[in-house]
Amino acid sequence: MDDATLLEVLHATATAVAAALDGLDDWGLAGTRESQYRCDLAADAAALAVLDEAGVGVLSEESGLHREGSDLVVVVDPVDGSTNASRGIPWFATSLCAVDNEGPRAAVVVNQASGIRFEAIRGGGATKDGVPIEPSGCERLDEAIVAFSGYPPTWFGWNQYRCLGAAALDLCAVAEGVLDAYAVIGGSKLGSWDYLGGMLICTEAGAVLGDGRGEGLVTLGHADRRRPAAAATPSLLDSVLSAVGDAEQR
Repeated sequence: MDDATLLEVLHATATAVAAALDGLDDWGLAGTRESQYRCDLAADAAALAVLDEAGVGVLSEESGLHREGSDLVVVVDPVDGSTNASRGIPWFATSLCAVDNEGPRAAVVVNQASGIRFEAIRGGGATKDGVPIEPSGCERLDEAIVAFSGYPPTWFGWNQYRCLGAAALDLCAVAEGVLDAYAVIGGSKLGSWDYLGGMLICTEAGAVLGDGRGEGLVTLGHADRRRPAAAATPSLLDSVLSAVGDAEQR
């Protein structure tokens, strides 16, 4: 599958999820597993229908690994920020990242509340609704607006902070320069479906990422959890990772 076709599949998947959500009456808890909403289940079924037809492997937050052993695996969070979605907070997304034996290859992240679409191809840059994006260029933590997943135990030098509740969109906000940095902190940990799409969009836009514990971020284990951080510049990322580490040792 060439890059253009792969992007078409990812966009078609996000479009199918949008249609499924548009027809949903009950967005509340599903009563299946902890923190799983009806929107998660409806979106997962819609996503799998498209991805299965495309013949790719799938790692979904909601339903695990499909087509094990595939050379191309699409890591999908059908509704990233499902608590936001269930409460009517317009910051939730479908996040898709196609991973091959070289790592993340293509990504699409769609804000399902606004319809805004981010995409990236490995080596091809990143766009928002077709327009190239780039990070802010911020280098100093004391000038940075930082988004968090989790609760910061103490102020460690940022200018301002936000807790927005959808990691994929938070990372895309770093990629386009709306936020300067993002970090996972406290007891929070993310599955790869939360961040791989946003990670490729960030790196192709020119932002940088790392893990709070030095672990590799590209993982396809359903039980694997990581603590990614992203920043507009390497110097800001170093400051964020150092400050997070120091704060959590206090």
